[in-house]
Amino acid sequence: MTEKKNNPLNIELSEEVAQGNYANLAIITHSASEFILDFVRVMPGLPKAKVQTRVILTPDHAKRLLMALKDNVTKFESNHGPIKVGETNSGIPPFPMNFGGGQA
Repeated sequence: MTEKKNNPLNIELSEEVAQGNYANLAIITHSASEFILDFVRVMPGLPKAKVQTRVILTPDHAKRLLMALKDNVTKFESNHGPIKVGETNSGIPPFPMNFGGGQA
C-alpha cells in the first residue's frame, strides 16, 4: 500500500495578476487536444473589442473547470438566489458565452 503525502501547493499571486481583468464575453473554441478560452471586454457603442486574457486548457482540465464552476454557481445561488441569465445592467447586449465557439 502506498500512502499519499500531504504536500501543500504553494501558489504565488503577483500584485499585477491579483488586479484581474474584466471580461463580459468569453469565446470558447477547441481542438482534439485543447480548449481555448478567450476572455473579451466589449464596450457599448464600440465596434471593436480586445481579448483581455487567453487561457488554454487540456480537455480533462476543461472538464474539471466546468465541474468547479457548476459547484461554485450552485453555492452562490444557495446564498444569494438564482442568477438571472440574459439580464445586464451594462448596456451591452447579453452574448452567449460560447459566441463563435466550435473547433479551432
